[in-house]
Amino acid sequence: MKRILFAVLLPLVAALPAQAANVVKTYSYFTVGGSTLDQIETQLSKNGPHVKTTGHRHPGATRMAFTTRLGFAENASSCRITSAVVTVKANVILPRWKRPRGADAGVRLFWDTLSADIKRHEESHIVIARNYGRELEQALLAIGRQKDCDAARARTKVVSETILAKHDRAQVQFDRVEGINFESRLLRLLNYRIEQIESTRKAR
Repeated sequence: MKRILFAVLLPLVAALPAQAANVVKTYSYFTVGGSTLDQIETQLSKNGPHVKTTGHRHPGATRMAFTTRLGFAENASSCRITSAVVTVKANVILPRWKRPRGADAGVRLFWDTLSADIKRHEESHIVIARNYGRELEQALLAIGRQKDCDAARARTKVVSETILAKHDRAQVQFDRVEGINFESRLLRLLNYRIEQIESTRKAR
């Protein structure tokens, strides 16, 4: 997953109710060819999105940006944050197999299982981002009164950087755990799909 980009908008807007972090998702696809597992693996390594944080290409990626919109109320002696709305913009990049005619049933099963797991993995990154977006909203609203709005803005920067650093570490940890468990997880998913197919055949 690409390291988070962070943009902050600090307009003096009317007070708005606090919301759970918003997520705006878009999807992009890259083409994968091949008729064997080895060929598909080669295509994923060749055509997958390049991730700067790892320096490698991956079978999927999610590029995200956090945008925070804040509302302030100021008087002669203080300034406070009246609203905080965080939006996570996520572009999910997924593989799409250009399946050759007559592709082996086992290869088709493997691809269906693998591609579903890749999508689940990337969607999980967005869930993590949404949770930290919600935490960021709550932390910003909890800042309290400051001597003026310049001081309030300075404090929001510190709070935002702290929460987003935690978010980045959580995303890296998620990738680490998923990578360790990849083979066992995929094998378990394949066995489950095979059991489903066999169960359907016996029920006919």
